[in-house]
Amino acid sequence: MSALRINKKNPPGSTTGPVRKKSEDIMADSWPPDGLVGESGVVDIRLGMFGPERYRCPASDALKARGLRPRARASRKPETLEPFLNGPFMAAADVLERPPHLQEPVVSGSGRRRPVHDGVRQWTEHALRTYRGAFPEDPGLRPARRPWVYRHPQQTDGARGTVEYRITAWGRCFESDDGRLRELRLPVNRLRARSAAERAVAALVAAEGDPDPRLERIRVIQFALHDGGKDTIFLGTRDEALAVYRKDGAPAVRALLDSREYRPGTACTSCAIAPVCPALPRAAGLLGTADRSRPRRSWSSTTGRAHRTCPARGYLRGLRLPVAAAVERGAAVERGRAIHAFLAARHSRLPRTPCTPNIPADWVPEGYQLPEGERRLGAGLLRHHAEVCPIGAAGPQSQIRTEPRLVFDDTAADLLVLAEPDVLYQHGGSWVWRETKTSGSDRPRHDVLASYPQLALALRIIGSGALPGPRAGGRVELELLRPGGVDLHTLDPFAPATRQTAEAVLREQVSGWHAETLFEPVPGPQCATCEVAGWCSARQIQEEGPEGKQ
Repeated sequence: MSALRINKKNPPGSTTGPVRKKSEDIMADSWPPDGLVGESGVVDIRLGMFGPERYRCPASDALKARGLRPRARASRKPETLEPFLNGPFMAAADVLERPPHLQEPVVSGSGRRRPVHDGVRQWTEHALRTYRGAFPEDPGLRPARRPWVYRHPQQTDGARGTVEYRITAWGRCFESDDGRLRELRLPVNRLRARSAAERAVAALVAAEGDPDPRLERIRVIQFALHDGGKDTIFLGTRDEALAVYRKDGAPAVRALLDSREYRPGTACTSCAIAPVCPALPRAAGLLGTADRSRPRRSWSSTTGRAHRTCPARGYLRGLRLPVAAAVERGAAVERGRAIHAFLAARHSRLPRTPCTPNIPADWVPEGYQLPEGERRLGAGLLRHHAEVCPIGAAGPQSQIRTEPRLVFDDTAADLLVLAEPDVLYQHGGSWVWRETKTSGSDRPRHDVLASYPQLALALRIIGSGALPGPRAGGRVELELLRPGGVDLHTLDPFAPATRQTAEAVLREQVSGWHAETLFEPVPGPQCATCEVAGWCSARQIQEEGPEGKQ
C-alpha cells in the first residue's frame, strides 16, 4: 500500500499537536482508511464544506462527498431535541413562503419532527421576524419549487462508467416570474467574511442548479438572523457566475475532493468516519463514564461548567446561539481574554524567549476594548507573569505548544473530549500542562480544583498517558495572576489523593450532563449574568412575575 502524507498548515496557536505527531509527519497506511464501504457513482458536495476551517475536516468532507462510511456502523441513540439550530427556522420559512399553487411547502432539507428546545423556539421566532424585516414581500420574486442542485455527469475510466457530481447550497431559493433573475439567500447567525470559494460555489448553484435557459442575472445574499444584516456576496450575469466559478470554485472543489488532511476537532462529533479515523486519538474511560447508550456528543470543561450553572445555558451555548455582548464581554472578562491573547502571541514567537516585565503601554491586542483601569491592571498582571513564564522552564529542545487544540475520542462513553491548554510544554522529558488565570483580587485560592474544575481534565489527560511520549512523570500547573503578585500551584496527577479528587470532580461535571435529555432551565440569580438569557422564556417569566418586579 502507498503511504499517505498529510500536509497540514495551521496558524500559530491552532495546532492539534501534540496529540499526534507534527502534521507533516502524520502517515496513514492507505487512502481511503480501512473499514469504509459504499463508494457510489454520485459525489455530493455542499457549500458548507468550504466554510470556516475550525469547524471542518477536509478528509472527512472528501470521504463523505463520495458516500463512504464505515463497514460496521455504530448504533447510537438520537438526541431527544432537534440538534440543528436553524433547522426550525428553515422549516417555518418553508411554510411561510409556500407558493399558493402548491399544497405542500417547499422542502429545503430541514423537515424534522423532533421537539424543539424552548430557547431554540425563542430564537426561531426572532429569526423569522428579522428575516421578514430584511426581505419584505417582493411581488417580483417567488420561492423556487425546490432547492437548486447543480449536476454534472463525468465519464470515468473505472467500472462505474459515469460519476455524477452534485453541488448544493443550503438557503432560500427565489426566482422571478419570467425566470430571468434568481436570488439565493444564505442564512447565518451573524454576518461573516466569505471566502472566494464560497462565493463562487454559491454563484454556480444559483446559476446552474436546475438550469433555466431564461436565466440572465444571479444575486447571492447572506443575511444575519440575529440582526437582519445583509451582504451581497455575488451579483452578476450567468456568464459572470460561471467565470467566477472556473476561477475560484473549481480549484477549491478539486482541492476538497483530493484532500487527505485530517483535522480533528468539533466536526468529529457527527462524523461517520470517526470510528476508523487514523488521526483521532482514542482514550477509553478518559472521563470516568462507561455508558455508550447515550447520544454521541462533544464535551469540554466549558460544557460542564455551563451545564452545572443551568442546563439550558450549557445547551444553548453549545448550539452557538448569539450571546449578549454586555455579559459576554464585560470589562473583567475582556481583560482576561486580552491577557491570554497577548501571552499566546508572545509564547508563539520564534525563536522562543521567556517573557519579560517590559510590557508596552499599548499591550492590548487588536479587537479588545478595555477601560483605562483594566489596561493598567492587565499590564501589572503581565509583569507578574514574567516571574513564572513557562518558556523559561522548558528546555531549549523541548516541545512547546501554545493553546493547542487537543481532541480525544472517549470510546467508553462515546464522547468527543475537547481541551485547549494555555501552554503545553516538556520539562525533563515529561509533559507539563500550564493554565493561566487572572484575578482582580488578592484573595488566596487554597482549593484550586474547586475554584478551577477544568484542572481535573488536565490531571486526567496527563495522568492517564493520553499524550504521546513518555508516560512517567508530568504535572499540571495553575498560574494565578493577581494584583499583588503571582501564585504558581503545582498538581501531581500521579499522587493518589490528587488523582482521586480529580476523578471525582470529572464525574460530577460529566454524569448529570451525560444523562440529560431536555436541558431545561433553572431560573435563579445566575440569570443576571447569563449570556444566552435573551433566548430563555423562563428568565423572562421570572423577571416579569411578582418576585421579579422591582
